[in-house]
Amino acid sequence: MGRSKQLQHWNNGIRGKPRQLGHCFFPVIPSFHHSIIPLFHCATARVVLALLVLGAPGAVRADFWDMASRFQVYVSAQEEYSDNIDLTASNKLDDFITTVSPGLKFSSLPRTRVAAGEFRQTPGEGEENFGMNGDYHPGFVFYAKNTDRNYVSHDGTLNAWYTLDKRLTFRVREYLLRSEDPREPDYSQTAIPGQYILGTQRNRSTYLRNVFEPSLEYKFGKENLLSMSYQNNLYNTQNSSGRNSVENYFNPRLSYWFDIQNGVSLDYGLTLGHFEGSPDLVGHSVKGRYTYRFDPKTSLFGEYTFMLRNFDTPVEKLPVPIFPPPEPPSLDYTVHNPTVGIERVFSPTFSAKGQIGYYWQIPDQGSKKAGPFYNISLTKQAERTNLTLSLQGGYTEDFFSAQNLGFTKSYSAIGAVSHHLAEKMTVGLTGSFQRAISYDPDQKENIWDVSGNTSYQVLRWLSLFLSVSHREDHSSISTQSYAENRGIFRMTATY
Repeated sequence: MGRSKQLQHWNNGIRGKPRQLGHCFFPVIPSFHHSIIPLFHCATARVVLALLVLGAPGAVRADFWDMASRFQVYVSAQEEYSDNIDLTASNKLDDFITTVSPGLKFSSLPRTRVAAGEFRQTPGEGEENFGMNGDYHPGFVFYAKNTDRNYVSHDGTLNAWYTLDKRLTFRVREYLLRSEDPREPDYSQTAIPGQYILGTQRNRSTYLRNVFEPSLEYKFGKENLLSMSYQNNLYNTQNSSGRNSVENYFNPRLSYWFDIQNGVSLDYGLTLGHFEGSPDLVGHSVKGRYTYRFDPKTSLFGEYTFMLRNFDTPVEKLPVPIFPPPEPPSLDYTVHNPTVGIERVFSPTFSAKGQIGYYWQIPDQGSKKAGPFYNISLTKQAERTNLTLSLQGGYTEDFFSAQNLGFTKSYSAIGAVSHHLAEKMTVGLTGSFQRAISYDPDQKENIWDVSGNTSYQVLRWLSLFLSVSHREDHSSISTQSYAENRGIFRMTATY
């Protein structure tokens, strides 16, 4: 099936023809990697299966429990209210949005033999060489007022690994999101709670994000590592003003320690980006780091990053022939970014990192951009309290998103804290601020938000969640500014 037909399947929700199996039906959702996600909705089959298990010998029932204990079924019902569902500066629309979402989790480590038991966190003997964790849940979304916007969402993650001879490890990561929330969560593995992609769509057009990332790692020493990873990042949107894109990213990495104190790492990235309606991208990045370890808890490092971004020459159609034709504008640029930093582990639950430097962005045409670069973070994960603080400044590249803002100056601060008030109750608070300066179009934005949440475990199988948030975007383009208040209440039943 071609990519355009696959995207049409996703944009129309669940449209795979059901396969009949007795009195059961399995709606099949085609993915971009020719896999299927079966959703099982047949009470008859469950009853028959239960009778077979009850009548089977004890050993068979034990094997069945071992298999069944690696799955966890849940369903959630969520009510959401937003006073500005399209994130507009005027003519705001408010609505109540109801989402019913059945889900399935899977782990290679079995659950405990209690209702809604959690998966084991520590592998047993022979289990550490292989692991898999997955979570998938569709959402049936209903609007109270704007019923023409009802749709089916998808949310799924998969992490799997296999280690051969304790040296060679193969990993696979997949991330799937079909949504219409104007603010898309950051999907990178290094993202922290409350972090969003910079590009934001100002309406609720449905979009699809699918990230597939296999990797291979080879350890040839205690800390020496050679790895190769590939990422296919597909973004498709129904927004007429949005840009569909596909990213293919190849990333070989080498980490080598000469002795216990001195180590180096080399990192190369090749980016092949295809964009609908704009020039394609071929990008190269090279990063080298030298690390000096004072002691097992403290390391000092120096790092240098060089990036080269080459875009296809845009074709400009002139209203009348001109000879000789003018030189087409160039979008190419390079980036130089030297930094120094320090990492410190204060305890098994508390660590900090600081990195500062400077960057220069040199375009083929236009003025040079330069400024300070910094990345400071604190992380504390205690038994009752988790805390994350992050300060980042310098630049970001927003290419594969709703807006594709390109090279952007960016300064941000994010803080997130969660605390167990009681054994069954947790509260959390998240706040963030970001100043972004983009050049195509020329735009300055000050974006801030604050949110609070609480969760309560009513029963072993039933939990409640409540969240309230406020977000504002003050943009130099007045039509891009907005403010939104949002509230979410969710009940989740787990078996």
